[in-house]
Amino acid sequence: MPRKRTQSLRSSKTSAPHQDSGKGSDLLARAFLDILAREEGARTKPMLRSGKDPDDPIEQLLDDLSDPSSPEAAASLRPNLAAVAVLTARAIEAEPGLTKKLRREAPVVVLATHTPDVVATTKMVVETCALPADTDVYGTDLRDRHLPNAAFLLARDGTGKDDKPDTHNDLVALALHRRLPIIGIAPDPRRHLPRDMMRTAEYRLSLPQLDESGLRLVIEAVTGQTPTRPIDPDILRILDVADLPLALRADRTPDDCVALLEATVSKKTDYLGEGPSLEDLDGYGEAKTWGLELAADLADLKAGRIEWSAVDHKGLLLSGPPGVGKTQYARALAKTARVPLVATSVADWNAAQYLSGTLQAIRNAFAQARRLAPCILFIDELDGISDRARLQGDYVEYWTQIVNLLLELLAGVDERPGVVVLAATNFPEKIDAAVKRAGRLDREIAIGKPDIPTLARIFRHHVGADLEGVDLLPLALAARGATGADVEAVVRRAKGGARRARRPLRLDDLMAEIRANQKPMTPEVRRRIAIHEAGHVVVSRILGIGSLIGVSLHDSGGFTDIEGGLDGAATLPVLERMMTLLLAGRVAERLVLGNVSIGAGLIPDSDLGRATDIARSIELRYGLGLIGNVYIDEGVPDALMRIPGLIAAVKARLDDAFERATAILSEHRAELERVAVALEKAGYLSGEEVEALVQLPGDFQLSSSPNGVETAPERSIGESA
Repeated sequence: MPRKRTQSLRSSKTSAPHQDSGKGSDLLARAFLDILAREEGARTKPMLRSGKDPDDPIEQLLDDLSDPSSPEAAASLRPNLAAVAVLTARAIEAEPGLTKKLRREAPVVVLATHTPDVVATTKMVVETCALPADTDVYGTDLRDRHLPNAAFLLARDGTGKDDKPDTHNDLVALALHRRLPIIGIAPDPRRHLPRDMMRTAEYRLSLPQLDESGLRLVIEAVTGQTPTRPIDPDILRILDVADLPLALRADRTPDDCVALLEATVSKKTDYLGEGPSLEDLDGYGEAKTWGLELAADLADLKAGRIEWSAVDHKGLLLSGPPGVGKTQYARALAKTARVPLVATSVADWNAAQYLSGTLQAIRNAFAQARRLAPCILFIDELDGISDRARLQGDYVEYWTQIVNLLLELLAGVDERPGVVVLAATNFPEKIDAAVKRAGRLDREIAIGKPDIPTLARIFRHHVGADLEGVDLLPLALAARGATGADVEAVVRRAKGGARRARRPLRLDDLMAEIRANQKPMTPEVRRRIAIHEAGHVVVSRILGIGSLIGVSLHDSGGFTDIEGGLDGAATLPVLERMMTLLLAGRVAERLVLGNVSIGAGLIPDSDLGRATDIARSIELRYGLGLIGNVYIDEGVPDALMRIPGLIAAVKARLDDAFERATAILSEHRAELERVAVALEKAGYLSGEEVEALVQLPGDFQLSSSPNGVETAPERSIGESA
């Protein structure tokens, strides 16, 4: 059924007053507010009427726009309705002559609301204020209707299954044939409204943002007075129309409304909540540097010192295993940058029943971010969107549309100034390659599990004031390999147990939670592993290999952390040093204990496995072995067995490395045992502590290596079990 207001229009030959398009006058907005007040039965002072001179041009304009007869006002005007009226009036008034055409001609107008939550309110404002009072307004019920005073108005919020370009184009053609005013309202008209409506649109409008003058006008409409105090521009930037009813009330003064609005809006911003800032977080490495640089740029952007085009950190893909703190990083980054965080996920998008709902959820996330800019848009579980190269079966078209929309929104950097997109995934290899291209998420940073010192600091953060002054390094050693989320869970369970026991938290409570599913190593095993790791440490120090971060013991073994990695500049002496380092743990066990354990083997990534891999690659891939300048794909089945003499050549290289490690550790037996004793006692030694225990110039030379050659072994050398 159409909407119809039955009063007759007043005929007036007096010309309407000139409507200044500037926001300082807001004549049309004030007229809309007066009309809505009458329609809503609101008790408010006239926004535009003087009420004194019936022949005044403005009085005549208002009589033309609205029904002069209404019951006595009984309530105040709703703040959200007043705000949408102001914004709609401004959008219409910005187009010269459009106010008159909507009332007397048949224009085709498209109005973008940017967010779906104000579509219905905008439709009401247009029906009530922009169109003549006796107009019959039709939507999809236009068929078989032929009335003299009609208009075709289609409002779509993007959530319906018909909210797409290929529906109801026949109604657009019918309305054009009958010379009716045609109005389309949608968050994204190009995607939500009929295709033919967009093709014939004469006016394409957008609801502007609610600025300070607009907010003051809304407050005046609700309370009858204009506020005198200034309004925080940061509050205006993150203000939603839905926030207004929470703070603007007719029984409060305008200044009280402003104060309450600022307090209400500030509470919804994630960056003002609890939690660490990026400066307080440990273990994020390159991601932390990236984030701090972005925060500095956003501060300059908000202060007007730089343009959005100068910001080079606009998109980041965070990858890493579950629990390493990708979500916490997003919150901390927003807090440090002092900008809102818009958090969403692929799971949220896919909660919609229809494809149209999923697509709209994606658009809504980006639209909200545009409204709050500058801000961080955080997309979790990005791997939930399929890689188009792997799509097959019945859902190819479904997922292709989703991926294509995401790519379109990511590529529109200039259309979303101030919006930094941060996405997280546990499986970066599943992300569509186009997502990572330049101009989208073209930077990927992997976040690994925290090392021992970082784990200790994470424990301290979660333990808080409890155990003040207690060294938490033993907890970090026992929990090696845990993530920040694991630490948080351990501390929460331990605190819960202590609370139920009605006593303070103890170190043993935390250790018991860490060891809930594992047994601590026996003294004999602890000594063997300490000797094993000491062998790696002393050889790395003597040969000057890499940068020693630290060495530790934990309940499941030992770990020597050496920073560096092999690259294309490695030479044969470098590779020989690497094999010597890898086998040094087994050599140390044999020298001190008289035998070796199997802990340095067992798996391909073990010490022995990695040393064997280097020796095999020297012969097969690097062109440095007995065969000479030949590359043989290691994927060839049984290559090690089929090539004559290869096993003997690999074994000879490993034997040489074993003997070199034996020579080094035999000469420096005192340093080996000194490091082993200290490690067995403390459980952890930093690189500086090892350097103090092995005070040598590092002048030991390999017989087959030239002087001055250094190597950079892979990180995490010598893990033993």
